[in-house]
Amino acid sequence: MLERFKGHISVHAITWGQEHIKALEEASQLGYRAIEPWPTFALTYEGRETELVELLDRYGLVMSGLYGGASGEKGRKFSDPTKRVSIIDHNVRLARILAKCGAGHLIFGPGGPRERPTTLEELKIAASTINEAAKRTFELGVKACVHPHLWTELQDENELDALMEYCDPDVVFFAPDSAHLTGAGMDPAAVVRRYKEKVAYVHLKDLMPKEARVEDFPMLMGNEALPVFCELGLGPVQFLPFMEELDAIGYDGWVTVEIDKSTSTPFQSLQICRDYVERELGIPIQGVPVTEDQRREPHEHAEERPANEC
Repeated sequence: MLERFKGHISVHAITWGQEHIKALEEASQLGYRAIEPWPTFALTYEGRETELVELLDRYGLVMSGLYGGASGEKGRKFSDPTKRVSIIDHNVRLARILAKCGAGHLIFGPGGPRERPTTLEELKIAASTINEAAKRTFELGVKACVHPHLWTELQDENELDALMEYCDPDVVFFAPDSAHLTGAGMDPAAVVRRYKEKVAYVHLKDLMPKEARVEDFPMLMGNEALPVFCELGLGPVQFLPFMEELDAIGYDGWVTVEIDKSTSTPFQSLQICRDYVERELGIPIQGVPVTEDQRREPHEHAEERPANEC
Protein backbone atom coordinates (compact mmCIF):
# COMPACT_ATOMS: atom_id res chain seq x y z
CA MET A 1 0.00 0.00 0.00
CA LEU A 2 1.25 3.45 -0.92
CA GLU A 3 1.61 6.28 1.55
CA ARG A 4 0.68 9.78 0.40
CA PHE A 5 0.88 9.12 -3.33
CA LYS A 6 1.48 12.47 -5.02
CA GLY A 7 -0.51 11.74 -8.18
CA HIS A 8 -4.21 12.32 -8.80
CA ILE A 9 -6.86 9.79 -9.84
CA SER A 10 -9.06 10.29 -12.88
CA VAL A 11 -11.53 7.96 -14.63
CA HIS A 12 -11.98 7.18 -18.32
CA ALA A 13 -15.43 7.62 -19.87
CA ILE A 14 -14.91 4.79 -22.38
CA THR A 15 -16.78 2.28 -20.19
CA TRP A 16 -20.05 4.17 -20.75
CA GLY A 17 -19.75 4.08 -24.54
CA GLN A 18 -21.74 6.89 -26.16
CA GLU A 19 -23.68 7.69 -22.97
CA HIS A 20 -21.54 10.74 -22.30
CA ILE A 21 -23.74 12.54 -19.78
CA LYS A 22 -24.38 9.33 -17.88
CA ALA A 23 -20.62 8.92 -17.66
CA LEU A 24 -20.32 12.33 -16.00
CA GLU A 25 -23.22 11.61 -13.65
CA GLU A 26 -22.03 8.21 -12.49
CA ALA A 27 -18.36 9.14 -12.30
CA SER A 28 -19.37 11.96 -9.99
CA GLN A 29 -21.62 9.69 -7.93
CA LEU A 30 -18.71 7.29 -7.48
CA GLY A 31 -16.55 10.08 -6.08
CA TYR A 32 -14.21 10.62 -9.01
CA ARG A 33 -13.26 14.27 -9.45
CA ALA A 34 -11.64 14.11 -12.90
CA ILE A 35 -12.50 12.39 -16.16
CA GLU A 36 -10.94 11.65 -19.53
CA PRO A 37 -13.93 12.03 -21.88
CA TRP A 38 -14.23 10.62 -25.38
CA PRO A 39 -12.51 12.93 -27.90
CA THR A 40 -15.57 12.78 -30.15
CA PHE A 41 -17.65 14.14 -27.26
CA ALA A 42 -15.14 16.91 -26.57
CA LEU A 43 -15.08 17.86 -30.25
CA THR A 44 -18.83 18.58 -30.15
CA TYR A 45 -17.90 21.51 -27.88
CA GLU A 46 -15.23 22.86 -30.24
CA GLY A 47 -15.59 26.63 -30.13
CA ARG A 48 -17.86 26.30 -27.09
CA GLU A 49 -15.30 25.10 -24.58
CA THR A 50 -16.69 27.32 -21.81
CA GLU A 51 -19.91 25.28 -21.99
CA LEU A 52 -17.93 22.06 -21.62
CA VAL A 53 -16.08 23.41 -18.57
CA GLU A 54 -19.40 24.45 -17.05
CA LEU A 55 -20.89 21.01 -17.77
CA LEU A 56 -17.99 19.23 -16.10
CA ASP A 57 -18.12 21.63 -13.18
CA ARG A 58 -21.82 20.85 -12.72
CA TYR A 59 -20.76 17.31 -11.85
CA GLY A 60 -17.75 18.36 -9.80
CA LEU A 61 -15.33 17.16 -12.48
CA VAL A 62 -12.34 18.51 -14.37
CA MET A 63 -10.88 17.15 -17.59
CA SER A 64 -7.65 15.19 -17.12
CA GLY A 65 -6.80 14.62 -20.78
CA LEU A 66 -8.00 13.45 -24.20
CA TYR A 67 -7.04 10.52 -26.41
CA GLY A 68 -5.63 11.61 -29.74
CA GLY A 69 -2.60 10.65 -31.79
CA ALA A 70 -3.28 8.63 -34.94
CA SER A 71 -6.68 7.54 -33.62
CA GLY A 72 -9.94 9.06 -34.82
CA GLU A 73 -9.75 7.80 -38.41
CA LYS A 74 -9.87 4.16 -39.49
CA GLY A 75 -6.50 2.85 -40.67
CA ARG A 76 -4.60 6.07 -39.93
CA LYS A 77 -1.05 5.50 -38.69
CA PHE A 78 1.87 7.66 -37.58
CA SER A 79 4.07 5.62 -39.91
CA ASP A 80 2.06 6.60 -43.00
CA PRO A 81 3.55 9.88 -44.32
CA THR A 82 0.38 10.59 -46.33
CA LYS A 83 -1.52 10.93 -43.03
CA ARG A 84 0.86 13.46 -41.44
CA VAL A 85 -1.21 16.56 -42.16
CA SER A 86 -4.46 15.01 -40.94
CA ILE A 87 -2.81 13.73 -37.75
CA ILE A 88 -1.35 17.15 -36.98
CA ASP A 89 -4.68 18.83 -37.73
CA HIS A 90 -6.62 16.40 -35.52
CA ASN A 91 -4.29 16.78 -32.57
CA VAL A 92 -4.08 20.56 -32.77
CA ARG A 93 -7.89 20.68 -32.64
CA LEU A 94 -7.92 18.47 -29.55
CA ALA A 95 -5.08 20.44 -27.95
CA ARG A 96 -7.00 23.68 -28.37
CA ILE A 97 -9.99 22.16 -26.58
CA LEU A 98 -7.76 20.86 -23.80
CA ALA A 99 -6.04 24.21 -23.39
CA LYS A 100 -9.32 26.10 -23.25
CA CYS A 101 -10.62 23.64 -20.65
CA GLY A 102 -7.55 24.06 -18.47
CA ALA A 103 -6.20 20.57 -19.21
CA GLY A 104 -2.70 19.80 -20.42
CA HIS A 105 -2.31 16.20 -21.66
CA LEU A 106 -3.02 14.63 -25.03
CA ILE A 107 -2.54 10.87 -25.26
CA PHE A 108 -0.91 9.99 -28.58
CA GLY A 109 -2.50 6.64 -29.40
CA PRO A 110 -0.85 4.76 -32.30
CA GLY A 111 -2.73 3.55 -35.35
CA GLY A 112 -3.92 0.09 -36.25
CA PRO A 113 -4.61 -2.58 -37.13
CA ARG A 114 -1.23 -4.20 -36.53
CA GLU A 115 -0.33 -6.34 -39.51
CA ARG A 116 3.33 -7.04 -38.65
CA PRO A 117 6.14 -5.56 -36.52
CA THR A 118 6.90 -1.94 -37.37
CA THR A 119 10.25 -1.42 -39.11
CA LEU A 120 12.88 1.09 -37.99
CA GLU A 121 12.27 3.13 -41.12
CA GLU A 122 8.55 3.26 -40.35
CA LEU A 123 9.31 4.26 -36.76
CA LYS A 124 11.49 7.12 -38.02
CA ILE A 125 8.56 8.33 -40.15
CA ALA A 126 6.24 7.94 -37.16
CA ALA A 127 8.61 9.93 -34.95
CA SER A 128 8.80 12.73 -37.50
CA THR A 129 5.02 13.06 -37.51
CA ILE A 130 4.82 12.80 -33.72
CA ASN A 131 7.53 15.45 -33.31
CA GLU A 132 5.75 17.95 -35.54
CA ALA A 133 2.34 17.34 -33.95
CA ALA A 134 3.82 17.46 -30.45
CA LYS A 135 5.61 20.72 -31.20
CA ARG A 136 2.30 22.26 -32.22
CA THR A 137 0.42 21.01 -29.15
CA PHE A 138 3.25 22.08 -26.85
CA GLU A 139 2.91 25.63 -28.19
CA LEU A 140 -0.64 25.48 -26.86
CA GLY A 141 0.51 24.31 -23.43
CA VAL A 142 -0.47 20.66 -24.02
CA LYS A 143 1.93 17.73 -23.64
CA ALA A 144 1.77 15.00 -26.29
CA CYS A 145 2.22 11.64 -24.55
CA VAL A 146 3.22 8.55 -26.56
CA HIS A 147 1.01 5.60 -25.59
CA PRO A 148 2.04 2.03 -26.58
CA HIS A 149 -1.08 -0.02 -27.38
CA LEU A 150 -1.70 -3.67 -28.20
CA TRP A 151 -2.64 -4.50 -31.82
CA THR A 152 -1.18 -1.26 -33.21
CA GLU A 153 1.96 0.03 -34.91
CA LEU A 154 3.48 0.71 -31.47
CA GLN A 155 3.11 -2.41 -29.36
CA ASP A 156 6.43 -4.08 -28.55
CA GLU A 157 9.25 -2.93 -26.31
CA ASN A 158 11.83 -2.62 -29.08
CA GLU A 159 9.40 -0.42 -31.02
CA LEU A 160 8.83 1.81 -28.00
CA ASP A 161 12.56 2.16 -27.32
CA ALA A 162 13.38 2.98 -30.94
CA LEU A 163 10.55 5.48 -31.26
CA MET A 164 11.47 7.30 -28.06
CA GLU A 165 15.05 7.56 -29.28
CA TYR A 166 13.86 9.27 -32.48
CA CYS A 167 11.38 11.58 -30.74
CA ASP A 168 12.20 15.15 -29.69
CA PRO A 169 12.77 14.99 -25.91
CA ASP A 170 11.73 18.61 -25.47
CA VAL A 171 8.15 18.14 -26.68
CA VAL A 172 7.35 14.40 -26.66
CA PHE A 173 6.32 12.71 -23.40
CA PHE A 174 5.18 9.25 -22.33
CA ALA A 175 1.83 7.80 -21.19
CA PRO A 176 2.31 4.22 -19.95
CA ASP A 177 -0.69 1.90 -19.66
CA SER A 178 -0.31 -0.93 -17.14
CA ALA A 179 -2.36 -3.42 -19.18
CA HIS A 180 -0.96 -2.67 -22.64
CA LEU A 181 2.62 -2.87 -21.37
CA THR A 182 1.93 -6.12 -19.50
CA GLY A 183 0.06 -7.62 -22.46
CA ALA A 184 3.04 -6.92 -24.73
CA GLY A 185 5.36 -8.77 -22.36
CA MET A 186 6.89 -5.71 -20.72
CA ASP A 187 7.49 -4.99 -17.05
CA PRO A 188 5.50 -1.77 -16.50
CA ALA A 189 7.55 -0.74 -13.45
CA ALA A 190 10.82 -1.18 -15.36
CA VAL A 191 9.49 0.83 -18.31
CA VAL A 192 8.46 3.67 -15.99
CA ARG A 193 11.92 3.60 -14.43
CA ARG A 194 13.57 3.78 -17.85
CA TYR A 195 11.47 6.72 -19.01
CA LYS A 196 11.11 8.44 -15.65
CA GLU A 197 11.92 11.85 -17.12
CA LYS A 198 9.19 11.52 -19.75
CA VAL A 199 6.20 10.05 -17.85
CA ALA A 200 3.46 12.70 -17.96
CA TYR A 201 0.17 10.75 -17.93
CA VAL A 202 -0.86 7.22 -16.90
CA HIS A 203 -3.63 4.73 -17.68
CA LEU A 204 -4.37 2.20 -14.94
CA LYS A 205 -5.91 -0.92 -16.45
CA ASP A 206 -6.04 -4.71 -15.91
CA LEU A 207 -6.12 -7.68 -18.31
CA MET A 208 -8.71 -10.43 -18.30
CA PRO A 209 -7.14 -13.59 -16.76
CA LYS A 210 -6.40 -16.29 -19.34
CA GLU A 211 -8.35 -18.85 -17.31
CA ALA A 212 -11.50 -16.71 -17.10
CA ARG A 213 -14.77 -18.14 -18.48
CA VAL A 214 -17.93 -16.44 -19.72
CA GLU A 215 -19.81 -18.39 -17.04
CA ASP A 216 -17.89 -16.44 -14.39
CA PHE A 217 -19.75 -13.27 -15.41
CA PRO A 218 -23.53 -13.72 -14.95
CA MET A 219 -24.29 -10.26 -16.37
CA LEU A 220 -23.07 -11.42 -19.80
CA MET A 221 -25.68 -13.00 -22.06
CA GLY A 222 -23.55 -16.07 -22.69
CA ASN A 223 -22.87 -15.52 -26.38
CA GLU A 224 -20.30 -12.71 -26.10
CA ALA A 225 -16.57 -13.10 -26.09
CA LEU A 226 -14.95 -12.12 -22.84
CA PRO A 227 -13.55 -8.57 -22.86
CA VAL A 228 -9.77 -8.29 -23.16
CA PHE A 229 -9.63 -6.04 -20.09
CA CYS A 230 -11.27 -6.35 -16.69
CA GLU A 231 -11.78 -4.47 -13.45
CA LEU A 232 -8.66 -3.56 -11.48
CA GLY A 233 -7.38 -6.34 -9.27
CA LEU A 234 -9.19 -9.16 -11.07
CA GLY A 235 -6.44 -9.83 -13.62
CA PRO A 236 -2.69 -10.51 -13.73
CA VAL A 237 -1.36 -6.92 -13.79
CA GLN A 238 0.94 -6.18 -10.85
CA PHE A 239 -0.26 -2.75 -9.80
CA LEU A 240 1.65 -2.17 -6.59
CA PRO A 241 5.17 -2.33 -8.14
CA PHE A 242 3.94 -0.13 -10.99
CA MET A 243 2.51 2.48 -8.65
CA GLU A 244 5.49 2.27 -6.30
CA GLU A 245 7.78 3.05 -9.22
CA LEU A 246 5.64 6.04 -10.17
CA ASP A 247 5.88 7.18 -6.57
CA ALA A 248 9.65 6.62 -6.53
CA ILE A 249 10.21 8.86 -9.57
CA GLY A 250 8.15 11.61 -7.93
CA TYR A 251 5.24 11.37 -10.35
CA ASP A 252 2.48 13.79 -9.36
CA GLY A 253 0.27 13.78 -12.45
CA TRP A 254 -2.94 12.06 -13.54
CA VAL A 255 -3.50 8.33 -13.16
CA THR A 256 -6.64 7.46 -15.12
CA VAL A 257 -8.59 4.34 -14.17
CA GLU A 258 -9.84 2.61 -17.31
CA ILE A 259 -11.85 -0.46 -18.33
CA ASP A 260 -12.90 -0.59 -21.97
CA LYS A 261 -15.97 -2.79 -21.52
CA SER A 262 -17.85 -3.67 -18.35
CA THR A 263 -18.80 -7.26 -17.53
CA SER A 264 -21.75 -5.93 -15.52
CA THR A 265 -22.56 -2.21 -15.63
CA PRO A 266 -20.17 0.75 -15.98
CA PHE A 267 -21.15 1.94 -12.50
CA GLN A 268 -20.37 -1.42 -10.91
CA SER A 269 -17.11 -1.83 -12.83
CA LEU A 270 -15.80 1.60 -11.89
CA GLN A 271 -16.94 1.05 -8.31
CA ILE A 272 -14.81 -2.10 -8.18
CA CYS A 273 -11.89 -0.14 -9.64
CA ARG A 274 -12.39 2.73 -7.19
CA ASP A 275 -12.50 0.37 -4.22
CA TYR A 276 -9.33 -1.40 -5.40
CA VAL A 277 -7.44 1.89 -5.70
CA GLU A 278 -8.60 3.04 -2.27
CA ARG A 279 -8.28 -0.23 -0.35
CA GLU A 280 -5.40 -2.03 -2.02
CA LEU A 281 -3.27 0.87 -3.20
CA GLY A 282 -4.18 3.25 -0.38
CA ILE A 283 -4.99 6.18 -2.67
CA PRO A 284 -8.13 8.11 -1.70
CA ILE A 285 -10.67 9.00 -4.39
CA GLN A 286 -13.90 9.83 -2.59
CA GLY A 287 -13.96 13.16 -0.82
CA VAL A 288 -10.74 14.39 -2.41
CA PRO A 289 -11.32 17.98 -3.59
CA VAL A 290 -10.15 19.33 -6.92
CA THR A 291 -7.09 21.50 -6.33
CA GLU A 292 -6.24 24.76 -8.05
CA ASP A 293 -3.33 23.02 -9.79
CA GLN A 294 -5.77 20.53 -11.32
CA ARG A 295 -8.17 23.31 -12.31
CA ARG A 296 -5.63 25.10 -14.52
CA GLU A 297 -6.31 28.39 -16.23
CA PRO A 298 -6.98 28.12 -19.99
CA HIS A 299 -3.74 28.49 -21.93
CA GLU A 300 -3.22 32.01 -23.30
CA HIS A 301 -2.00 30.80 -26.70
CA ALA A 302 -4.91 28.47 -27.46
CA GLU A 303 -6.05 30.70 -30.32
CA GLU A 304 -2.76 30.75 -32.22
CA ARG A 305 -2.04 29.35 -35.70
CA PRO A 306 -4.81 27.63 -37.67
CA ALA A 307 -4.67 23.86 -37.28
CA ASN A 308 -3.96 23.25 -40.96
CA GLU A 309 -0.87 25.44 -41.04
CA CYS A 310 1.72 22.72 -40.86
